Amino acid sequence: MDKNIDVVTVGHALVDIRIVVNEFPTIDLESKVLNQSWGSGGSAVNVAIGVRRLGMKSSLIARVGFDSFGRIIVDELLREGVDISGLRIGFTQTGFTIVAINNRGEIMMYGYKGAAEELVPDDISEYAISRARWMHIASLRLDTTIRAIELARKHGLTISWDPGRVLASQGLSNLKDVVANVDYIMLNEKEARLMTGIDDYREAAKVIANETSAVILLKRGSKGVHVLSKEYTGEIPAYLVENVIDTTGAGDAFASGFITGILRGYTLRKAVQYGNAVAALKIKKLGSHQVPQHDEVVEFIWEREQG
Repeated sequence: MDKNIDVVTVGHALVDIRIVVNEFPTIDLESKVLNQSWGSGGSAVNVAIGVRRLGMKSSLIARVGFDSFGRIIVDELLREGVDISGLRIGFTQTGFTIVAINNRGEIMMYGYKGAAEELVPDDISEYAISRARWMHIASLRLDTTIRAIELARKHGLTISWDPGRVLASQGLSNLKDVVANVDYIMLNEKEARLMTGIDDYREAAKVIANETSAVILLKRGSKGVHVLSKEYTGEIPAYLVENVIDTTGAGDAFASGFITGILRGYTLRKAVQYGNAVAALKIKKLGSHQVPQHDEVVEFIWEREQG
């Protein structure tokens, strides 16, 4: 099979409804919406679009409903050039997330997963996987995650995994089959704590590393990324960003950049720095997948290094 797709993403496809307000209202009060945006979201969609914008080919395996929200997702994926041969359509309503952001950058979210959570193991397209070089699994139920990994291993893909809070809360003992069979684990501090029960992120990373040979990439927001691997272990700082607009999707932006960097042949440290730059540029815009073009990222990094 010709490997004509760089990255296949597997996970949630949702519609994001974003509103910006000065203050969150209390009960029975209204807060004026200063800015708003609608569009596709969910980690798998975000990473697929991010990879595409950074100059590589991507495809998506996910489930949406046969409704107007599903159409929003399909239209945007097609417009961005993401292959949707692995997309499944059912009669459960397409999931959505309502995100409210106040003037301090704080976020309040309401989520309905809908069809996204109904992506079952038999829905995983072996055809879509066989065409790709890399698989990124994000916020996906356990049985479907295991099936996706089996098919990725069969076809020789590199696998990265972002558990999300729901799966992380199942604990490391229940996730060992996943942890042991992926190449990169990307999770944030809260997910590491949920998975291990350990507050110190460095110690949590070590406990996870004991169960796998995977590279651990522990995302710490504005503090950067803690890396634990045979090649390099340590902190790689984030880029300082002024005028932060929307931090949702920053972790997915990082994943898009890191994966793209590794596929471009970057060293582990350079790929993390590239991912950090992608995330820094994303959070200056409203929307969960407002990832820049590759040339913008290179220019951003060059300017910071000159400064």
